[in-house]
Order: sequence, then structure tokens, then C-alpha cells
Amino acid sequence: MIARVWRGVAKREQADAYVRHLQDDAFPSLERIHGFVGAAIWRRDVGVGVEFMVVTHWKSIDAISAFAGEPVDTAVVPPEVRAMMLTYDEKVAHYDVADGTQR
Repeated sequence: MIARVWRGVAKREQADAYVRHLQDDAFPSLERIHGFVGAAIWRRDVGVGVEFMVVTHWKSIDAISAFAGEPVDTAVVPPEVRAMMLTYDEKVAHYDVADGTQR
């Protein structure tokens, strides 16, 4: 399994709207892609705004490519999300999941 990790800092007043966007639009779209496993949203206040780390899990790099295109490390940030952000990663990081068991 592969984890795809993206980080962005949302405008404070847009933070809840960003979570709703992920829950209502982005994640349902990802669920239609063969090889998508799941996702998590991590959030924390960082003074200037609200930092988000979005971690998606995939069965293969081919599944990620079906979502992101080439090159697969390019972040997929729609215009409506860009408008919510103060800063965001233009590249994502991919990690092989060595152990996904919660303890």
C-alpha cells in the first residue's frame, strides 16, 4: 500500500469549508477510482491559519496515476481549494506503508 501525503494551510475562515469539500466532493470522487483504499484529514491551528495534512492510501502507483496523472507527484489542487489556502504543497510525497496496524 502507498500513502500519498499533501499539506496546505487554509485561511482560518475557510478551514471548515475545506473539510466539507473533502468529505462531500473529493473523497467520494476518489472512491470511484479502482485502487483507492481510504483517506484521513489531519488538522491543527498554526497561528496564520489552519494546517491540513491529507493522507490518502492506494493499492498501487498505477491507481495514483489514474487520479493524479503524470507526473504522479504533482498535487491535484482544484481552483476552489486554491482560493481557500494561504499556502499549499505543489508536490506530494509518496510512502510505502510498512505497517498500517493501529496499536
